[in-house]
Amino acid sequence: MKFNIQVAGFLIIGTLLSSCNEQPKEKKEATEVVTEAVTEDYVIPEAWVNKRVEKAKSKLEKSDAGKIVWAGMEAHGGLKNWYGNGALSFRFNYQPLDGSTVRDSYEVVDAWRNKAVHTSVTDSTATFGWDGETAWVQAKDSTAFAYDTKFWALTPLYLFAHPFVLDGEGVNLELLPETTYKNKTNDVVKVTFAAGTGDAPDDYYILQFDKESHLLTATRYIVSYPEYFKDGGHNPEKFMEVGELVNVSGVLLPKELKTHWSTKEGKQGEYVTQIDISDIHFVKDIDQDFFAVPENAKIE
Repeated sequence: MKFNIQVAGFLIIGTLLSSCNEQPKEKKEATEVVTEAVTEDYVIPEAWVNKRVEKAKSKLEKSDAGKIVWAGMEAHGGLKNWYGNGALSFRFNYQPLDGSTVRDSYEVVDAWRNKAVHTSVTDSTATFGWDGETAWVQAKDSTAFAYDTKFWALTPLYLFAHPFVLDGEGVNLELLPETTYKNKTNDVVKVTFAAGTGDAPDDYYILQFDKESHLLTATRYIVSYPEYFKDGGHNPEKFMEVGELVNVSGVLLPKELKTHWSTKEGKQGEYVTQIDISDIHFVKDIDQDFFAVPENAKIE
């Protein structure tokens, strides 16, 4: 029985990083092998997973900042589990406390190829997504998604799936001084992006990892998406607390995030957004064309 997002009910920041999760250099060969492998189960061949893991490890271990990110990946379950378990399914409920637009949808995402499909929580016929090249919306009511769906297609992944989303090209890492967070010493790594990487290369993340467990504890970040900031610039920095982690087929992911404005000292200030992440699981039994643009969809 094929997985059906409507029956199950179940990172652009996402747009900004859409080119960071690269395809292998042998693109044609890799695509042919992967396509054959996902005919019945939507999975990446183990050989390709191993190759990508080894490439990421080799790259990251060349710097002190990279070693911290790699240790974080390992502590959260490892890249091999992240890519080898199939597509990731979850509900992402983004709730601004000022009463502005809530963004609540079920999402299935192919983290290897950066593809995603969202389904409205209240209307299973209303969907939007990103097929790796094209953003699309399919909904009877134009108000079904009262926000920029192109920007939001991959944004949830890039908000709650660090450090796994940092294994691609165009990612620059800088080691910053240690900090104390909740009475524990944290390693700190700043993430920036090479020019031309994705749609908003001026974005940055500052990741904090517990020095002993290597688990991610908090993230500071800005959004500089050009459609939001047409004259350049970005929003003020935010500080996002990482909530309780849950074990999802060997991968540790948060079920809650709390976003604050950052203070001048880089600490959490005013609490502004509650994010609840639920129904998190990996799926393999989905059709190969699940992420394709639907007929009659509106192209964004």
